[in-house]
Amino acid sequence: TSQPNFNSIVAMMKGHPRELPINLGKLNDLSDYWEDVREYYYPFECELKAGTAEVFDHEIPGGQYSNLRPQARSLGLEDKFHEIKKNYVVANRLFGDIVKVTPSSKVVGDMALFMTANGYTEKDILEKGETISFPDSVIGLLKGDLGQTPGGFPAHLQQIVLKNEKPYTDRPNAHMKPIDFTVAIENFRAKYGREYTFNDLLSSLFYPKVFDEYHQFRSQFSEVSYIPSPVFFFGLKSNEEVLVELAPGKSILVKFIYMSKTDENGINHVFFQLNGQTRSIEVKAKNFTSTKASHKKVSTENEIGAPLQGKLSGILVKAGDTVAKNTPLFTIEAMKMESTIVSPKAATIKTIVLNPGTMVAQDDVVIELGD
Repeated sequence: TSQPNFNSIVAMMKGHPRELPINLGKLNDLSDYWEDVREYYYPFECELKAGTAEVFDHEIPGGQYSNLRPQARSLGLEDKFHEIKKNYVVANRLFGDIVKVTPSSKVVGDMALFMTANGYTEKDILEKGETISFPDSVIGLLKGDLGQTPGGFPAHLQQIVLKNEKPYTDRPNAHMKPIDFTVAIENFRAKYGREYTFNDLLSSLFYPKVFDEYHQFRSQFSEVSYIPSPVFFFGLKSNEEVLVELAPGKSILVKFIYMSKTDENGINHVFFQLNGQTRSIEVKAKNFTSTKASHKKVSTENEIGAPLQGKLSGILVKAGDTVAKNTPLFTIEAMKMESTIVSPKAATIKTIVLNPGTMVAQDDVVIELGD
């Protein structure tokens, strides 16, 4: 978004009285390296393919610009991105032309997306704002959660957005509950694990939802930072191998051999070599949609389920029948073995849940008894 190439600036300043001597050859070597690395990260590109001077109009910081388009896409507004940039100017003006750095710049972006999604103009905000429910980030900004601006926020907009809520007139941290970090770190480690550090606690306090998602990911997949980027993003091809360095002098050699087709349960069997030894694991296919019937599982004592996986070969009663304890209810056939399931008590047959011939799994409800 108009930032010039650093190498070009270094070359431009060469011989100037204010030159900061930097090895341009080494910088160019770094550029070659990042040109290669960038290929691995192309799915995350900001999609800005050319330089532009629009930044002097909309004042969107470069880092936010790269996030704003994916945000717009997720909201179904990508085709209105040009309008979003115009509304960014309007939102910034409404807020009083604030300093736009993280996180204040994001709030301006949230407001621009909000206005675009709802078709609001600046006039709509100022005249109909009393009836509009604004994003939480906008309410927080004008309340003072991010601090105060020189001269304060526009009073009329504050009143419109905050409704009956009073804004802060001092620092936002004056309204935060104090934290006993000695207690907090112990509670944090008790919940997430002893391996986490004080910096992890701070991350959790700042971004609790994000940290929790990170913890769940790490619990499921362990530490993935050791995996080289190309393998992490794109996986291995058949008979391709990779050396994964876990620590200085400690590496493992992994070779991908073969992956089976997805079975009816959405499972792929993956065969690979770990340091020369052949192993296999089962991996759940993420995009798998099961065509296998899924039945209700037993959850109460009146629900009679299949004791094992098999074929429901016969239903021996019908709805409304009165049965005594140990009356045969249905039969299951599995691996050429047939089992008869009987009533655990005297009762009335309330519902026949599954029909004969149905393939059932263990604990699938077949019959529901009345009270």
